[in-house]
Order: sequence, then structure tokens, then C-alpha cells
Amino acid sequence: MQEEFLFAGFGGQGVMFAGQLLAYAAMDEGFEVTWIPSYGPEMRGGTAHCYVVISDRPVGSPIVRTPRFVVAFNKPSFEKYESVVAPGGLLARNSSLIDIHSARTDITELAVPAAEIADSVGNLRLANVVMLGAILAARPVLPMDALRRGLEKHIPAHHRDQLERNFEALRRGAEVCQPT
Repeated sequence: MQEEFLFAGFGGQGVMFAGQLLAYAAMDEGFEVTWIPSYGPEMRGGTAHCYVVISDRPVGSPIVRTPRFVVAFNKPSFEKYESVVAPGGLLARNSSLIDIHSARTDITELAVPAAEIADSVGNLRLANVVMLGAILAARPVLPMDALRRGLEKHIPAHHRDQLERNFEALRRGAEVCQPT
């Protein structure tokens, strides 16, 4: 088994943390993992994306050309990366910010109102965790409990007070997972 992910959005949307959290959770479950970040000119407000590869054997190359999962946090990322999703793959979009749909018929599109859900949980910055909950509910590459354990183990100390809200965001993302 090998699964490849691309997370993309603006800096400050938690794109890197989403990828890193998925990578840590997979590593803690005993999988081989790579996480490759890429930042635009500015860290906050510029473009940002990262690739995550999860495998049950050593990863031959961290380079990902056609990921099975693309998670787009903003419209420019959706427009840029829609075409690279592998046939049969999943394109998840933050429908709070992306009002367009994919024209592709060979992939599954998942519209997640991540910003709205995160805001209702009490912290708009949790949209990234909402998106993780949704994609893992749609395609259970890892059990949801692995992500919960990953949050408990790897959330930065200065955000530990947000742990319960992260759990709620994860749960709510999984609940709204309904592919279109």
C-alpha cells in the first residue's frame, strides 16, 4: 500500500500542519512516511503546499506527480492542482472558500465547508483539522483514532489548550464527509 497526498493553500491556513500531522500519525502507526513542504515567497499569506507519502514499505521517492489525494484550501490551489489528481483519486476542497466544482468525471470531489465548521467549533484556524477528518472518513487510509493520538502526541505546547477543539473539528469534518 502506498498513498500520496498533496495539501495546498495560502500560508497561515495550516496546510503544513495538516500534512505534518498526517505524517506523524502514520509514522506512529508504523508506516514509512515522507513529508515535503514547499513555501511561496511569504510564509503567511503566500502560497504553501506539502506532499505526504504513506507506505507499508520504504518510500522509493518522495516526489509525487499524481497524488491520489489533493486537499485544496483555497481557489488558486484548487485551480492549480485539480488536474494532477490521479484517476480514481479524491479532490477535497474547502467549499467555504472554493465555489467552483471539478469538471473531471474520473475522480471523487469532496466539498467540505471547513471554515464554517471550524468557526462553529470556536477557532477558524481549525479548518485544516476539519479537512483531515473529512478525507479520512471518505477514504480511511488511517483510523480516525490514529489522528486523535497524533494530535495528542504532536500538537505544539502553545496550542495544547486547543486539543479538545481539535478533536471536535476532526469529528465534525468526518461527519460532513459526503462525496459529490
